[in-house]
Amino acid sequence: MKFFKRYALFILIILLDVIILFVNKQLGIKIFINTKSNFLNMLGVIPPIFLLLGLLDIWVPRETIIKYLGEKSGVKGVLLSIFLGSAAAGPLYGAFPVAEVMIKKGAKFSNILVFLGAWSTLKIPMFLFEMTSLGTKFAVTRWIVDVIGIILIAVLIDKFINSEEKQRIYSRKLWS
Repeated sequence: MKFFKRYALFILIILLDVIILFVNKQLGIKIFINTKSNFLNMLGVIPPIFLLLGLLDIWVPRETIIKYLGEKSGVKGVLLSIFLGSAAAGPLYGAFPVAEVMIKKGAKFSNILVFLGAWSTLKIPMFLFEMTSLGTKFAVTRWIVDVIGIILIAVLIDKFINSEEKQRIYSRKLWS
């Protein structure tokens, strides 16, 4: 029963896909082809991310994360979060397990939000592509606006979420 409760949405989507397959065979086949493609894409990304997370969890002591990304990290923590997010490779869903390790290791909440924002918008390869395709002025302007926006949003969210809610986030087991 616990299995069905945990995977209820996934099971429901599979059932809907099967129903669509019977109602509209062409659309159903297209759905299953897309699902297979997405699943194979995730298989190429998720295992390396979890391997790196395991190494990060073992090799980087909690004290180091607290020192560089914790409550008293200041501007240094924000800059490191931007660097880690923008230098990371992979799709956005790969950032959430990393953020969970950051939570577990004691990173400041706003630094985690900055990291997620940087991962989603400040990728270095995208910046280089924009420079060559759209011009340096555009790429640098977009990057500066995004950095300011990410930091502003992270600070505002950090202020709006009370300490009790943050404590609930930090104490929650996200992958159990």
